[in-house]
Amino acid sequence: MTIQPPTNTWVTFLKPQPMARLRLFCLPYAGGGASIFRGWQDVLPASIEICPIQLPGRENRYREPRFTQLAPLVDALGMAIRPYLTKPFAFFGHSLGGIMGYELTRYLRHQHGPLPVRLMVSAHRAPQIAYRMPVAHDLPDAELMRELRRLNGMPDEVLDNANLMEILLPLLRADFAVAETYRYTPEPPLACPISAFGGLQDEGVSAADMEAWQQQTTGNFRLHMLPGDHFSVFKERDPLIAAIGRDLQDSIDRVWKAP
Repeated sequence: MTIQPPTNTWVTFLKPQPMARLRLFCLPYAGGGASIFRGWQDVLPASIEICPIQLPGRENRYREPRFTQLAPLVDALGMAIRPYLTKPFAFFGHSLGGIMGYELTRYLRHQHGPLPVRLMVSAHRAPQIAYRMPVAHDLPDAELMRELRRLNGMPDEVLDNANLMEILLPLLRADFAVAETYRYTPEPPLACPISAFGGLQDEGVSAADMEAWQQQTTGNFRLHMLPGDHFSVFKERDPLIAAIGRDLQDSIDRVWKAP
């Protein structure tokens, strides 16, 4: 019988799967909370347990201080998930969540902890490629709103809701600061396999940006270029989740067949 570790505010189990063979820790995009992964467990096999990460400053953690730099965020998250690494696990992150998952894997390697059986990154360039988007976290509100409309990552009804945006803008600023102040430090490639997921219509992250993730692993690498732009790859989720399921099932088979 599998015993679930005590719950904490970082790791959520929307639908616990105590007989699962693998935990998939899911890391959100900028401004996103654990709820963006609601429904994933319904379409993935019971052998995979979805564990969305709830970062401070959003949803049920709204009143907690937000991080504005990646390194302290990864340090805190790394300590928070250690009690849950009691069975094989993988990381999936979309956009900001992708680089978070990568640095979280490197954190575990520094700590001589267990490593994921697969790192899965979606809609984020490989870390060795310099950030080339306009810096947005310190823009005035009106200019930041225009940038959000340009990115097409939020529905117009949300952007047009002044009361809601008064709540969301500080969170988005903090998350943008995490992304925009990140600086890559070269290290040896990871030993764990990497799956990279890109959007064929993503104007900010190219297929070459995603293929460059291959340089970050000595293991198996899989590139999936899917229909959609930066956000629709995630929100029109069926092709993405199908590819995630196939790659994770392969990892499960390898782990459980190992001597």
